[in-house]
Amino acid sequence: MSRTLRTVLLVALTTVLLAAGLTGVVLWQNSYAIHEERVTVPAAGHRLPGVLATPVGKGPGPFPLVVLVHGDGEVDATHEGFYRPYWEAFARAGYASLSLDKPADWLGQSMDDRARETVDAIAWAAATRPEIDPARVGLWGASQAGWVLPKVVARAPAPGVRFVIAVGTAVNWERQGEYHLRAELRAAGADAERTAAALRTREQTLALLRRGATYEEYRASPGADRELTAERWSFISRNHTADATADLRAMPHVPVLLLSGADDRNVDGAETEAAYRSLLAPGTLTVRRYPGASHSLLRTAVERSSWRLTLTAVFAPRTLFPSGLLADQQRFLEELPR
Repeated sequence: MSRTLRTVLLVALTTVLLAAGLTGVVLWQNSYAIHEERVTVPAAGHRLPGVLATPVGKGPGPFPLVVLVHGDGEVDATHEGFYRPYWEAFARAGYASLSLDKPADWLGQSMDDRARETVDAIAWAAATRPEIDPARVGLWGASQAGWVLPKVVARAPAPGVRFVIAVGTAVNWERQGEYHLRAELRAAGADAERTAAALRTREQTLALLRRGATYEEYRASPGADRELTAERWSFISRNHTADATADLRAMPHVPVLLLSGADDRNVDGAETEAAYRSLLAPGTLTVRRYPGASHSLLRTAVERSSWRLTLTAVFAPRTLFPSGLLADQQRFLEELPR
């Protein structure tokens, strides 16, 4: 065998072994200690596909349940796999998880519609799934879910919702929008003149929303976002007055874990914390704020680098999150009254 041929074979063998090793790492890192079952749930006039994830190695149940409530946007039950590390953390505490696809017409929903959908999902699990303990059901919700969670707690049938995990949630829709705009302008290095102009445009848009302007009227306004669709305008028109204050004040006294990232440009975590502390029953709120974490509660440095985000999601998805995030939620669930 010639030296050239031996070199070619060695390179080929090394490549094969490296590929096999990388494949093994990916499979290992993306394997979770949960059993996933595809389900279909009747909710708010839809039949929504979803996933019921139950713990592995903890017997047949019945398990307490975490029902997930998504944030904004088109989201499938797994959030493209993003939720699986959460489900695994919940499973380690002995909890099952239920997550549904958003309906195709989600832009036609109000926050009340989303609450009804979640209540229906809880009722389905309680009535049809013997592996679920209907007396120990709680909610996990992110971002826009902040306007849904307290409504569900108030409306869920007996025995009711027993706990809430709120992730990057806001209280007032319009104040949240202003905070987000200012944060993005600061990040872009906008000067005072540009900031003032952007805020004036925002006020003009709010004036249109408050008087019920049509999409055509909005499109004709000087500051209209040309990428904003008619469906999105309709969604904003329906929900821009959302404010969780009254719903939070009316919530039954259940344990609440409030999580936020210190680098959140979407939601003012300090404002949300202050509101929750003033509105919820004393002794029910636990707060965790993570340095170096974004609105999505991913590590900021990873989220803001497309190549790092992709590689981390493939090769080490659990490390997408800041240190302690998954463990804190597991501990919160383990310490709930049984």
